[in-house]
Amino acid sequence: MVLWLTGVDYFSTLGYQPGIALLAAGILSPLATLLLVLVTLFGALPVYAQVARRSYAGQGSIAMLENLLAGWQGKLLVLILLGFAATDFVITMTLSAADAAQHAIENPFLHTYLGEEARLSLTIGLLLILTLVFLKGFQEAIGLAAAVGLPYIALNVIVLVRGLIEIARHPDLIANWTFSLRGQGDWASIALASAIIFPKLALGMSGFETGVAVMPLVSGGREDSDDGPRDVPEGRIRNTRKLLAAAAFVMSVLLIASSFVTTMLIPEEAYRVGGPASGRALAYLAHEMLGDIFGTVYDIATIAILWFAGASAMAGLLHLIPRYLPRFGMAPRWVSYRRPLVLVLFVTSAIVTIVFKASVEAQGAAYATGVLVLMLSGALAVALTLGREENRRLSAYFWVVTAVFGFTLIDNVIERPDGVIIAGVFILVVLTVSSLSRFFRSTELRVANLSFKDADSAEKWPHIVGKRVHLVPLRSNTVSARKKKLEDIRKYYAIAGPIAFIHVHLMDNRSDFLSDLRMTVRLENEHFVVDVYGATALANTLAYVSELIDPISIFLGLTRQNLMTQALRYLFFGEGETGLMVYTILLKYWEWTPEEDIRPLIFLMSE
Repeated sequence: MVLWLTGVDYFSTLGYQPGIALLAAGILSPLATLLLVLVTLFGALPVYAQVARRSYAGQGSIAMLENLLAGWQGKLLVLILLGFAATDFVITMTLSAADAAQHAIENPFLHTYLGEEARLSLTIGLLLILTLVFLKGFQEAIGLAAAVGLPYIALNVIVLVRGLIEIARHPDLIANWTFSLRGQGDWASIALASAIIFPKLALGMSGFETGVAVMPLVSGGREDSDDGPRDVPEGRIRNTRKLLAAAAFVMSVLLIASSFVTTMLIPEEAYRVGGPASGRALAYLAHEMLGDIFGTVYDIATIAILWFAGASAMAGLLHLIPRYLPRFGMAPRWVSYRRPLVLVLFVTSAIVTIVFKASVEAQGAAYATGVLVLMLSGALAVALTLGREENRRLSAYFWVVTAVFGFTLIDNVIERPDGVIIAGVFILVVLTVSSLSRFFRSTELRVANLSFKDADSAEKWPHIVGKRVHLVPLRSNTVSARKKKLEDIRKYYAIAGPIAFIHVHLMDNRSDFLSDLRMTVRLENEHFVVDVYGATALANTLAYVSELIDPISIFLGLTRQNLMTQALRYLFFGEGETGLMVYTILLKYWEWTPEEDIRPLIFLMSE
């Protein structure tokens, strides 16, 4: 079932790919398509087979690059790639729905009733129906994918076989084609021309990133379940690789056959922009060779799979967004829930459709740019990873693949720069919304879990909880630092009872929003020493631990540095004017416990 959920995105490109190839390459279409297939089988497929091995939880190549770059450098790259991924997946939904509407409008039986003016409303209507399917349930969407994909493949096979029979009956078609090829120059010139044209056909490689994004839905069989959960689900990885390979090989055969048949049988005036075969080359042949009844059945199947191609994109976003933005604190909590996110994606796709007036051609550049950036990021991540694993031969191979995808992307951007502009808008939206979300959530406690590193710490913990100690945060938890702090406190304040000195150890990677804390507690003379590990933000962690301990008083330090600098350092790195931020966070949570007698006293001291 998951094969078809992934494949509807990939297979649906048959609805427009042969027409794009004809328009871009003309008689060179079969050779340019053959080059596309070679890059798919020896480039994209090996890349995502490696990605599946290292990203079996569904994060995809984006997660691999994140792990290769530490801290906010990696997270910023992830946010940019999420912008391109959003471009890819959202445009997949809108472009496919628009092309489905185009097939409906141009059908000879429907054209009278629909007309060009119905294009926009029909496209949005198809997106709405897709949204309702996902609101009904994810499993229903997966089941429907197979019901849509299988008939479409079968009908394409019928059209292609009928086309090959027609070519066999008229061998002069091949003779004329080869004669026209000779007019293009020698084979070296033809190969070079095909390589230059190849980037325009890059849409035929869509679907791989979605394939690894939905990996959690792939069953690993007994191999992953017999002995309970495993660190590496070998069965899921193996089955995902089979899924990707099956989709790639099936599509490769169909692409080569379709480009050959359409080049031989469709005259140039028919596939030009505005011609009857423009954007629907195989549908044109279905009507011409097998009649309008069969052609209409083919149109219905094409409309269905183009419409449902958005399902794989929707599934990819539903798995991708909750894995990143909430973890960075850069999305509201409801993003983790499927139905609200589905509605947001529908509104977004509707806006994009209205902006582009449901035009397939206008959205093609953005689609190709999104696909190629994700392909390039995947190849780069695999090359870097294998290099770190000291697998030099494989690493060198994937550096070559990276160069191929880099050339394809650059060529595509030079010829159609609007794709980068559109992707830039998505990136700007992701960065803006993410930053605002992190800002408004900055006073949350930001702790997911707390545990003790040893049994002795767990035994001592009850002795400091419940108005038993004064809490004193320290930037350095050394003997000399504790001694100096204790002298300063006793110099200015008269306190009774033990002190709990606490030091928070921040993680090297502090862009994650929530912390999994580990704590140690030890007794030093009559005072306690607390160390907290795994924190992502200093002030939030201190406030969290303070709420758990409920101390008699808290001694907070002030650096008296530039407030704007402190605020920015706190927002992004969890550092800054810690004392004031701890106080601000505690005030937020004390709103629920207004009684003054149960709140700890707050003392602000210069550091």
